[in-house]
Amino acid sequence: MKIYRSALLRFADDGSPLYDSDGLLAVGPDAKGQQRVLAAGSWQAMQAQWAQQPGAELVHLPGRMLAPGFVDMHIHYPQTDVIGAPADGLLPWLENYTFPHESRFHDRAYADAVAEFFLDELLRNGVTTALTFATSHPASVDAIMAASQARGMRMMAGKVLQDRHSPDGVRDDTEQGLIDTEALIQRWHGVDRLGYAITPRFAPTSSEAQLRGAGALAAKYRDVWVHSHASENLDEVRWVRELYPQARSYLDVYAGFGLMRERAVYAHCIWLDDADRALLRETGTAAAISPTSNLFLSSGYFDYLQADAAGFRYGLASDVGGGMSFSPFRTMQAAYVVGREGHAKQGLSLKPGALWWQHTAGAARALGLEGVVGNLQPGCEADFVVLNPSCTPLMARKTAQAASLDELLFAMIVLGDDRLIEQTVIAR
Repeated sequence: MKIYRSALLRFADDGSPLYDSDGLLAVGPDAKGQQRVLAAGSWQAMQAQWAQQPGAELVHLPGRMLAPGFVDMHIHYPQTDVIGAPADGLLPWLENYTFPHESRFHDRAYADAVAEFFLDELLRNGVTTALTFATSHPASVDAIMAASQARGMRMMAGKVLQDRHSPDGVRDDTEQGLIDTEALIQRWHGVDRLGYAITPRFAPTSSEAQLRGAGALAAKYRDVWVHSHASENLDEVRWVRELYPQARSYLDVYAGFGLMRERAVYAHCIWLDDADRALLRETGTAAAISPTSNLFLSSGYFDYLQADAAGFRYGLASDVGGGMSFSPFRTMQAAYVVGREGHAKQGLSLKPGALWWQHTAGAARALGLEGVVGNLQPGCEADFVVLNPSCTPLMARKTAQAASLDELLFAMIVLGDDRLIEQTVIAR
């Protein structure tokens, strides 16, 4: 058992932040050896019970803050080297950069090297759980799963399904792609901290037969994830309307094939109407908000006010490589900026604690992992970050002046980057 003494951030069941300037976090193994949070709260209130436990190791971290490891709801590990590529928009960016690069992932050695670098970047930026695309090549899934397993990380990933409107090298065969998907589910889902995600790239690159097969797998394997894109870009929305004229909307395409349910996650979800938002809520489907990507590709702005009124689940995501940074602080900062676009009044979802929740416990809830990751309440897996609010001269100056938790968290959101992450701890 380890007993940490430090400032401590965690979240209540309603998403509100809980903060102890002098906190205690007790971590130890469960019956299966998994490191979990045993206790969390005020040092003064809890130290008599926990700090004197036989064999407990005390770790005192003055001037630091412990916070839940970040949860990235939507990212593309094969696009690690695509980040920062110039593009006129989503579809040209896919054609000119993404597809040519992803075609290289048939080579397991190449995929292994990218997976290792990708995980290094996640951990350096404090991300301990992620839902990631692989490519259409089964080897790309094996690479990210094996690398994540070796590090003890919680990771969900899946082979991309794309049997049309895709170039040679990334296009898969309709039937074989589904066979490969089921084989990968059986190989990796539920192994250690790994989970599988059925992953149609997006509706335009999958035939009706492929989406029908994906829906059948989603019905057969109810505890796997479904992961795709929806309503990101107006050109893309028009293309979907041409390809699926019978569907009421982009999201309705997926609903028609049984691909909207709990543990289904659709990235972006910008161009929605009230019926789409109700569909998300009623099916338990979640949206992954990717603000730096939406800014980079000029896709549009996620409507927080409408999302909150509709009551569906959502959380934050980097969307590397369309996204511009692995850093959760960049993502939260962008969410604040774009969330205010068009809104004269700042909504509650743009408060600093709420933004932080969206990238930790809120994202975990949207993924169906509430109480498992993204928080530091008793019973949670003990993934956390050690933050140094004095990591730069400006950060030290600003955080020292913080008169409230909101001011402290907002200073870190606005000024933070990977330097703020002093250590990332994985529950292993």
